[in-house]
Amino acid sequence: MQKFGFIGLGIMGSAMAKNLARAGFDVTVWNRTPEKCAELAALGAKIAKAPRDVVQGCPITFAMLADPAAAEAVCFGPDGALTGIGEGRGYVDMSTVDAGISRRIAEAVTAKGGRFLEAPVSGSRKPAEDGTLIILAAGDRSLYEEATPALEKMGKKVLYLGEVGNGANMKLVVNMVMGGMMSIFCEGLALGEKAGLDRSDILEVIDAGAMANPMFRLKGGLIDKGDYTVAFPLKHMQKDLRLAVNLGDNMKQPLYSAAIANEVFKKAKELGFGEEDFSALFKAVQG
Repeated sequence: MQKFGFIGLGIMGSAMAKNLARAGFDVTVWNRTPEKCAELAALGAKIAKAPRDVVQGCPITFAMLADPAAAEAVCFGPDGALTGIGEGRGYVDMSTVDAGISRRIAEAVTAKGGRFLEAPVSGSRKPAEDGTLIILAAGDRSLYEEATPALEKMGKKVLYLGEVGNGANMKLVVNMVMGGMMSIFCEGLALGEKAGLDRSDILEVIDAGAMANPMFRLKGGLIDKGDYTVAFPLKHMQKDLRLAVNLGDNMKQPLYSAAIANEVFKKAKELGFGEEDFSALFKAVQG
């Protein structure tokens, strides 16, 4: 039986760790808020006192943290993952961070004798629960191969993208496109309604043509019901857009639409919608 550690039991991490436990792996977990470990313990997972203890006790540890600051804190902080790395142990960071932070963590892990893989995911709460995420891995090839049995329980598609940074950049590109799509989608709904069109008719027309896609279909239906139950927090989408815009600056690539979408999401956060699903952008756009 393979043994895996899992650090970070938020909306995504909790569902992903549960899939590992249900698959019969020996799982050890840690979360900043210990109460979130209870459901994993009920599935047979062991609970560690600190990230260091998880890494020391497991050949491979996965981390799924909310943002770059959390990813760095868990790695470099007191009793952090880095203090337990060594002897070829693997650290797989599945958080959405920029390539620079991913490389910094990779360098620190390898300097201590460990192996590093970045593996951010495309997908939200439901795909995480169903084990149908798209996993964007890059880094140590041997660690990728050893972690694949676990990755395949968390995702329906697992890609190896080469050197560290490629996974992070791919995730930012994907989420930048998704954030931009949501922004114009919400503006279209708001404009149509103010022009006297029925929202359900707008959704039906969009779903019948070349623009049809699963996100518009799912989120459009929920917007129509006024249901903004969080699957992917709006504040996290704004964070990803900000990171994408920063990447554009570094690459000297103009990102006109992404920059505007980022400002719209920033306004939605300012209005207090940050903890809701990113489709709550509609409430900010609607005015």
